[in-house]
Amino acid sequence: MRADRLVAVLLLMQARGRVTAAEVADELEISLATARRDLEALSTAGIPVYPQPGRNGGWQLVGGARTDLSGLTATEAQALFLLVGPAASIAPDAKAALRKLVRALPDTFREHAQAAAEAVVIDPARWGEHVKERPELVRRLQDTVVRRQQVRLVYAGRGRGTSERVVEPLGLVDKDDIWYLIAGTPNGRRTFRVDRIEHAAPTGDLFERPDEFELSSAWAEIVERMEERRSGLTATVLMDERHVRVMQDRLGRNCELDGTAGDRVRIRVTAPTPLMIAQHLAGWGGSIEVVDPPSVQAELARLGRELTSRYGSMDHLGE
Repeated sequence: MRADRLVAVLLLMQARGRVTAAEVADELEISLATARRDLEALSTAGIPVYPQPGRNGGWQLVGGARTDLSGLTATEAQALFLLVGPAASIAPDAKAALRKLVRALPDTFREHAQAAAEAVVIDPARWGEHVKERPELVRRLQDTVVRRQQVRLVYAGRGRGTSERVVEPLGLVDKDDIWYLIAGTPNGRRTFRVDRIEHAAPTGDLFERPDEFELSSAWAEIVERMEERRSGLTATVLMDERHVRVMQDRLGRNCELDGTAGDRVRIRVTAPTPLMIAQHLAGWGGSIEVVDPPSVQAELARLGRELTSRYGSMDHLGE
């Protein structure tokens, strides 16, 4: 978890005053490139960590070596604890790191920082369910990501049978209870669903993580590409303004406002096929009007005929 690592970097700087990226990499057992990114991330986030150029340079907290983290302002300390606090509610290691950091803060900041850490709790369990344990395969893959070890995968692709390949694991993402592995391959960066990985074993060979790689940015690009693929067809729909928010809540980014048409609002609904758009819209009945394309209109008409055929004979039951 990156939040844990950033806390560890801060504690290391608190203890030593000035550090080099090489020292951080050696102490935390991460790559030199990752150490540099973490130091730059702290600086970018507004924490008073600055590089010192020159032969004896490095990175240090403003004010030099200290016995506490008084280089942080009260606002910066609270921001840091708001970041780490939610993770600590479900990760024992993060909770331990949080306690250490609290002790490292000056007394004047400690109370507010502790309050910030406890302001948010993440409860990943749905109502009526237990918290899901992280799959063991995810734990093993996470270890290879941290250690920069190549992995031999046996992967069952959708409709393509099983294949075996050696990849360079760059990061893991949990989206809606489905885990994905982002990895480098001889054919470029690829994304693998972890539940389709039948076997994974480290090869023992190490690899260098690309300097430009940042997991959150890479995932954002993947999501954007997937949404474009999922949104291959667009329908123009008219509906009353009071219903628009409900439609947007249901369809998310697949529903966009597109101006007005008289006393109604025009929206654009996207999905891969005409049938999928029609299925999204059928429940609205006559309260909406599909302007185009004809393929979606035809699918709605077909769904209407199916429903009439099945339930039309039951009209007398409501009399």
